[in-house]
Amino acid sequence: MSDIITVENLVEVYADGTRAVDGISFSVREGEFFGFLGPNGAGKSTTIKILATLLKKTSGSATVAGYDIDKDAREIRKVIGFQSQETILDGDLTGRENLILQGHFQRIRGDVLKERLNELFKLVGLSEVADKRVSFYSGGMKKKLDLASALVHKPRLLFLDEPTAGLDPQSRLGMWEHLEKLNREGTTIFLTTQYMEEADKLCHQLAIIDYGHVVVSGSPTELKRQIGGDTIILSLANGDSDAALKERSKHIVNSIQGITKVIDVENGLAVYAKNASSLIPDIVSIFVENKIHLASVNFSSPSLDDVFLQYTGRRIRPEELSKKASSSYDWKRVT
Repeated sequence: MSDIITVENLVEVYADGTRAVDGISFSVREGEFFGFLGPNGAGKSTTIKILATLLKKTSGSATVAGYDIDKDAREIRKVIGFQSQETILDGDLTGRENLILQGHFQRIRGDVLKERLNELFKLVGLSEVADKRVSFYSGGMKKKLDLASALVHKPRLLFLDEPTAGLDPQSRLGMWEHLEKLNREGTTIFLTTQYMEEADKLCHQLAIIDYGHVVVSGSPTELKRQIGGDTIILSLANGDSDAALKERSKHIVNSIQGITKVIDVENGLAVYAKNASSLIPDIVSIFVENKIHLASVNFSSPSLDDVFLQYTGRRIRPEELSKKASSSYDWKRVT
């Protein structure tokens, strides 16, 4: 398979001087399900808009389906579909009328368009509401119709910018099924997401992006394998405000046999080890002996969240840390 997207040293600098995209390079193979994983503000949406010819780059180069993004924008738009974070639909029209309008934009009419719309309504599970006004659709239904509108002209390449943001879990799973089916049928998909489980479930290859930089790339399996073991997050009382305490704690943890790596993270340390669950009692004991207060201890098997943590020192959604742990030990005071 050949590359359908190539990006070299892409840079986007906003008017206020912010480097939203800072010299990134990557490629996407035809037929691949490729993901850009990162937190809000990482540069995901900026990158995807540049590739879809919706935003002019500052410097660097990129091609999409063999076309240069600066010279061949019109040709690129013929072969791509694009779904933005916000649904762009006319609530006064029915679902079918919205797609007919999109078909006319793509110069598709008559029986060809009619047959295509029936295929799309079946694909996204909206056949029964196709002739109802979109203003009566739920949020999930609108997302599905918005996806269908991006597929009217059978694009080779589909750009999806946070397509499941704001959806309930059931609707998100349904969207995943639709996207997997599209990819199996040959559509190359470029997905931006901040959901680790979404990237892990759908993507063959992905790049993790943060502050405009690609920090690591590979398949989800390869990236998780690089962790080299389970993860234990030790939250220290005053962990961010007392550098000496954190350094002392790191030295203590490194003395325990079986620990493979210790890195600084927000409010404490991330500890990596094989069979980490069996080491938790030893870790707690040695902190008690050294009279260092632990606010909490969280354990999890390798995930893409841990990959992000290892390369950036923080989690994509720190507020969900406790939800991610498969086991959790919490003490308000450990002495």
